[in-house]
Amino acid sequence: MRVIFMGTPEFAVPALRALVRAGHEVPLTVTQPDRPRGRKAAPAPPPVKTVAREMGLAVTQPERMTEPGVLETLRDARPDAIVVVAFGHILRREVLALPPRGCINGHASLLPRYRGAAPIQWAIANGETVTGVTTMLMTEGLDSGPILLQRELAIAPDDTGGSLHDKLAPMAAELIVETLAGLAAATIVPNPQDHALTTYAPMLKKEDGKIDWAMPAASLALFVRAFDPWPGTYTFMHGAQLKITKAGVGGGRKEGTPGTVLAADKDGIVVACGEGSLSILELQPAGKRRMKAAEFLAGHPLHPGDRLGV
Repeated sequence: MRVIFMGTPEFAVPALRALVRAGHEVPLTVTQPDRPRGRKAAPAPPPVKTVAREMGLAVTQPERMTEPGVLETLRDARPDAIVVVAFGHILRREVLALPPRGCINGHASLLPRYRGAAPIQWAIANGETVTGVTTMLMTEGLDSGPILLQRELAIAPDDTGGSLHDKLAPMAAELIVETLAGLAAATIVPNPQDHALTTYAPMLKKEDGKIDWAMPAASLALFVRAFDPWPGTYTFMHGAQLKITKAGVGGGRKEGTPGTVLAADKDGIVVACGEGSLSILELQPAGKRRMKAAEFLAGHPLHPGDRLGV
C-alpha cells in the first residue's frame, strides 16, 4: 500500500521501519516540529524525523494539522491508508476520511482500557499485570474507534516505564504490519469498543512525579517504576530535589510520620509512608548520576528521624 506515516517519539520508530521493511511505500512522513532540548535548549528533531531522513523519506512538520496546506499535502501523497503511532496531534474529520483504507492507529494498551497519552506508565502505576498493543480504525473520539487487532503482554514485576516501552514498541510495529495485511486480504472485521469499560491514561507532567509520602508505600513503589525514566519520581532533602530511581516496599519496618527516615544503611533508605514504608534502593541527586543508596549515604548522611519532602 501507499501509506502516510504519522508519528513523533521513539515509540513510533519501529513501526515506520517495519512498514518500509514489509514493502509498503511511504510517500510522506508527518511528525511534530523540532523542539528545544538539553541545557542549551537548541532545537532538535523528533526521533521519527531523524529516522525518516536516514531512510530517504519525505517529511513534513506542521505545528497544527489545521494549518493551511496540510490537507492538500496529504491528498497529494495519494495514500491508501494513514498509519498513526504516538503522533501527538488530533486528526480532523477531513483527514480521517481521506484514505480509502482508513486511518489506523497503533496504541500501547488493550483498548478500551488506558485511552490517552501515557498508557504505558499508568498501567504500571495502577498495578496492572497485563497490558498490550491495539490497532484500531481512528474516529474523531479519543482512542475510541473500532478495534482491528490486539496482542497481550505480561508486565514483569521489575518492569519500568522505560523497559515496558521497549517491549511494546516492536510489538506495535509487528501488529501494524499484520493489520495492513489483514485489511488488504479482507480477513479483519473491525470490532466496536465497549465504552463502558473505558479507562484513561492522561498525559504526564513533571510535577506528577513529586512524591506524596502520605500515599501507601505499595502505590509509591509502583509510581517509581512507572515514571522511570519520565517524568521521574522525586522528593526533597534539605531543600534540594532528589530523584528516586529504584525502590520497593520496606519489609518489617515500623511506621512513622510520612516522610520520616526510619533507617539509612547499605541496604537502603527506609522512609515512612501513609501506609507502610518505602525502601529507597537507588537515587539521583540534582545534577549527578544515579547511585546506590549506600554510595549516596557516603556523601549525604541521613539519620532516623530526618524528614524528606519538606
